[in-house]
Amino acid sequence: MPPRLADYRVTDWLRLRPVTQGLKMVRYRMTDRRHRQQPARDGDLPHIISAIQSRRVLVTIAFNDPQTIRWQAALIRHYVPHALYVVADNTADDGIAAEIAKSARDAGVFYVRLPANPSRSPSRSHGLALNWVWERIIKPGKPDVFGFLDDDIYPTAPDDPFVALSKQAFYGVVRPGLPMAGPERWFLWAGFSMFRYSAVQDIDLDFSQDWFIGLDTGGGNWEKLYRHVERSSLSEQPTVFVGFRDGVSVSDAPIQWCGPWLNAVGLMGKSEWSADKYAAIEKILEPGLRDAGFHA
Repeated sequence: MPPRLADYRVTDWLRLRPVTQGLKMVRYRMTDRRHRQQPARDGDLPHIISAIQSRRVLVTIAFNDPQTIRWQAALIRHYVPHALYVVADNTADDGIAAEIAKSARDAGVFYVRLPANPSRSPSRSHGLALNWVWERIIKPGKPDVFGFLDDDIYPTAPDDPFVALSKQAFYGVVRPGLPMAGPERWFLWAGFSMFRYSAVQDIDLDFSQDWFIGLDTGGGNWEKLYRHVERSSLSEQPTVFVGFRDGVSVSDAPIQWCGPWLNAVGLMGKSEWSADKYAAIEKILEPGLRDAGFHA
């Protein structure tokens, strides 16, 4: 949502930013509402909704990469066996989506292809996808706890990402906003965020970005949820960015450790490192994939 009127400076008013940002937000809300009402393009939605009731659920937003789903499905089954795993596919290309659907079904996990996304912006598209899943799967399914994952984050050891939810409503990797957000605003990174359903079921959650106050995907929940909680009272998922190997800087080719979860950080770094970084990630994951009985 746009900043509060009191947050705008004189120069903002002279440039009519309160008006233009308000109109942009109204347009986005209309797009979001229409998208939430669209049917899935593939998958047995009633079966998924029934299966997740009162269960622990991890939902990954797939996007253009069948291999990440093969790895993630195998590793979650091996290291997080108590969680149901759902692939929510936000891929635009029909051929790639068919490969992801096959990967999910070969792995014996739930698959749903989301409606065509109206946004070409990666962050905005991701937020629309998360809101669709919240509206069409999580709310009617009423799981005990649920979490959202990026499709390129992988557990590398046994883990229970939901354990902190016995004491708090949500848990995950906490990120600050851009400098314009100020030190008081923060949000859960959409790539690793967990929620206790009973604590949020009556809140109109919004997993979109809130760029007008400097918050990326998931930041739309600042006003609705996060601002009501003192960050200092929360248990947070520990996280650190490192170069994918010694001698490589974080800015050139990062990976992110979120406790025992490895995030490939696919959209950051220099493209010339991509092949080496992919090989290094595969090597890190190899022992777990082998123990999980994964076959390429």
